[in-house]
Amino acid sequence: MKDRVRTGVPGMDELLNGGIPRRNIVLLSGGPGTGKSIFGQQFLYYGLTQGEAGVFVALEEHPVAVRINMAHFGWDVRRYEQEGKFAIVDAFTGGIGEAAKREKYVVRDPDDIPSLLDVLKEAIKDVGAERVVVDSVSTLYLTKPSVARAVVMQLKRVVSGLGCTAIFVSQVSAGERGFGGPGVEHAVDGIIRLDLDEINGELYRSLIVWKMRGTKHSMKRHPFEITDKGIIVYPNKVFKVTRRGVEISEIGEGEE
Repeated sequence: MKDRVRTGVPGMDELLNGGIPRRNIVLLSGGPGTGKSIFGQQFLYYGLTQGEAGVFVALEEHPVAVRINMAHFGWDVRRYEQEGKFAIVDAFTGGIGEAAKREKYVVRDPDDIPSLLDVLKEAIKDVGAERVVVDSVSTLYLTKPSVARAVVMQLKRVVSGLGCTAIFVSQVSAGERGFGGPGVEHAVDGIIRLDLDEINGELYRSLIVWKMRGTKHSMKRHPFEITDKGIIVYPNKVFKVTRRGVEISEIGEGEE
């Protein structure tokens, strides 16, 4: 069996037959409010607690806000940064502002993909990263969807080539069925889709593993929730939408 990387998300590894195969690049796709950033940050922080260094590429949020948001869940990454085991690549501020001047890894022009890749390589090598999260990769091609697959492939070559297992967060519009860019689903090794659906006036969270190279995985849709300690997935429950509404049932013995 291929070496596995445990996600640190309770219940998730059961869906992946033990975890994400090492060096896989996983597209974490979903609409607004589905918990994509939380999932990615949880994956990184768990790795830090297991001695696996990590890099977070911030494309949509100020690095200071990333640290604050992670701390809300009890994931204080500052000591890992001080120990040289964790790095945030600032691809958001462009180096503008007093706080940005204190960041070590800054991409001056996030639209310049070669520049982003250079800074990312530097951060990965400096901390000896084994895990990488890019949040969100779709920001890089939102206005140029025709280059979506090429951008993802460039990132994949660098991240996988340096031996990392990665989560590329991908945004989709609420209700959209795709994965956040033409052709990106073919450029990655795995796809996990997070959904937040309004059914009969109530919001429900669920996820499904669309594909994952190198491992058997659940083919069912499972409910999950966001708690004050992060995401929890329920691998023994199946989420179904019926004519009468939502049906969440226990998986019988022997089922997958």
